[in-house]
Amino acid sequence: MKKSRVRKTVVPAFCFCLLTAVAADETGEALFIEAGETSGLDFVHFNGMSGELYLPEIMGAGVAVFDFDRDGDLDIYLLQGHMIGPGKTLGEAILPPEKGAVLTDRLYRNDTAPGKSRLRFTDVTRKSGITAGGYGMGVTTGDINNDGWTDLYISNFGHNQLWLNNGDGTFKDITDKAGVDDPRWSVSAAFVDIDLDGWLDLYVGNYVAYDMENPKPCRSATTARDYCGPQAFAPLTDRLFLNRGDGSFEDISEKSGITGVFGGALGVVAADFDGDHWPDIYVANDGMANQLWINQKDGTFEDTAPLAGVSVNRYGMPEASMGVAAADFDGDGDEDLFMTHLVRETNTLYVNDGTGWFDDKTAETGLGVASLPYSSFGTAWLDIDNDGWLDLLSVNGAVTLFESHEPTDKVFPLDRRNQLFANDHGKAFIEISDLAGDAFKLSAVSRGAAIGDIDNDGDIDILISNNSSPARLLVNQVGTRNAWLGVSILGAAGKSHITGSKIALIRETGQPLWRRVHTDGSYGSASDPRILFGLGRNRGPQTVEVSWPGGERERWNGLASNRYHELRRGSGIRVGE
Repeated sequence: MKKSRVRKTVVPAFCFCLLTAVAADETGEALFIEAGETSGLDFVHFNGMSGELYLPEIMGAGVAVFDFDRDGDLDIYLLQGHMIGPGKTLGEAILPPEKGAVLTDRLYRNDTAPGKSRLRFTDVTRKSGITAGGYGMGVTTGDINNDGWTDLYISNFGHNQLWLNNGDGTFKDITDKAGVDDPRWSVSAAFVDIDLDGWLDLYVGNYVAYDMENPKPCRSATTARDYCGPQAFAPLTDRLFLNRGDGSFEDISEKSGITGVFGGALGVVAADFDGDHWPDIYVANDGMANQLWINQKDGTFEDTAPLAGVSVNRYGMPEASMGVAAADFDGDGDEDLFMTHLVRETNTLYVNDGTGWFDDKTAETGLGVASLPYSSFGTAWLDIDNDGWLDLLSVNGAVTLFESHEPTDKVFPLDRRNQLFANDHGKAFIEISDLAGDAFKLSAVSRGAAIGDIDNDGDIDILISNNSSPARLLVNQVGTRNAWLGVSILGAAGKSHITGSKIALIRETGQPLWRRVHTDGSYGSASDPRILFGLGRNRGPQTVEVSWPGGERERWNGLASNRYHELRRGSGIRVGE
């Protein structure tokens, strides 16, 4: 994708270096351009709204970027909705789907020619054999059988699906054989190797018990009919499935301890939060206390969220937690947490002290006030300009008609602008949404967000799903002005990404840059498992150190910058023997 030319602009000293090069010039070119429409990504979400104000119709859906055909570039999976409600027919939809549209999830293959700047996607849903006819909510990706091909788990309002990648461009539904269905309302899920046996296990977050046969009517503060909040329904417990290594899973939800707490889960992320080299699980619950499940290394988990400071905000109040993202935004080597919330609540930043204890630093870092006007869902940490500091994305869309303060003739008046925040050296954030170009001036009911290097040029791009409107693909225009290093962290056989590994970029001056191999987080979405380090002006050879799940470490020296590398377990220099 051709990069835009933008002039340098004088900015305050506290702003990060990106701002000296991103102010839009006379042509309006800036940080990102929208490439979905021109690249063949013709998906339009349909939520099935009929005027009955059913809660599920405003909650979908997530997205995924993943390399399903192992050709080295990222493909796209988008979830679809349907008509919902007893006795409803397609003709009763207020916003009907486009004429001739097939209401199913869609898989798009990245067919961009090597060396070409124009992105091109082809709809290969029918060829893939995927028939995902459920009411889609979320998706997660991972290689469940260690054959090197990425599989899909689809979370629905209703029965879920596990699609096994056959390695020939097709998928097989093995939900029943694997034993991982959940007929309730699932949203976010995460593949995570909880017992370090080399097989990915599965955590499924469930929302609320919503009865379509007897839906509850709800009203806003004006007494007008409106969408209900989660408090109108009973919360559900989550599920945890242990991979047996033979294509099947054992439901260990009860014996693991996670069913001891009811939630209303919307966001799920797995990471080592307490520094013991074992994966933990954080769950964002809508309107209820959140959960931090610390791995006890024996198949059980303990919820330490209340003591750790991440169950409620600094004022002791639970929030309408939707999306969640974990990363080391401040460069001190541990996993911090960012969460998105409802309008008039601030989004929340929890800063880890390295031992799994957190402080709410939302106000101190400048992330509070800017989020007050928005209900936010998908979120991600991403280094927009490759300066080495993780910036922040929040995608927004209202959840009640009452949020539309101004008169409007829109049938679905929940659209809002999305937001970008620049990281000022781990100390504060400044909103740069207005510098992001026309792609961030568009208003939509955004829900899912996934990130990855879609065009393989060395910077992070963004895929956003929008409820009842087209998906958007935002292509980065400025990242490759700085140097970068891309790495895939693979098992000894060189096939599968080793989820949960931590990678440090070793620098001669300053702290190492730490990143984590993962696809989870955001809201019902899955991102690129490859690691992309921003190097700033350092274009020389690089050194990285990988900390594998369990704590074993290896180092690789002399990695050329401005290219991707595959690092296989056992092929580096052992560290700390």
